[in-house]
Amino acid sequence: MMISAVNLTIFYYIFSINTAYGRREIHKPKNIKTSMVLANKDKLKQEFKVRLYKYVLCLVKFLSSLPNDPVIREIKTQLMDSGTSIGANYFEAQGASSKQDYKNFFNHSLKSANETKFWLAVLRDSELVPQDKIKICQWLLDETKEISNIFASSILTMRNKK
Repeated sequence: MMISAVNLTIFYYIFSINTAYGRREIHKPKNIKTSMVLANKDKLKQEFKVRLYKYVLCLVKFLSSLPNDPVIREIKTQLMDSGTSIGANYFEAQGASSKQDYKNFFNHSLKSANETKFWLAVLRDSELVPQDKIKICQWLLDETKEISNIFASSILTMRNKK
């Protein structure tokens, strides 16, 4: 059985030793709710990181499966740049040197997601994509919209925390 960060935090609060008074006692949990919320946020961040990585891999595979028509090739180049930039900027934000730097990476990810939505819609509506690839193109477009909404919501939350 693996012990999670939440379990360790709860264990620490409940079974801490009161050294100030020289006796051992079991304390009531002081901040278990906060600890659980923080652990849940970390879990959501990790899940989002994995989701973005899988999305980028799917996009790359999709683009590599498209025909090499000159028009499609240009759209593929644009999509590769903007689509992979979404994940790259998010991962880069994890190592940001300041809060402002962190916000800037999120803004870049949102802009890249919006550009990716545009190019996926163009690709889908141009009828240049083979019929057997339309479903994956639509899934990528829907996933990009959801990722874009997550970034937009996060940016609004950061602005409200000023």
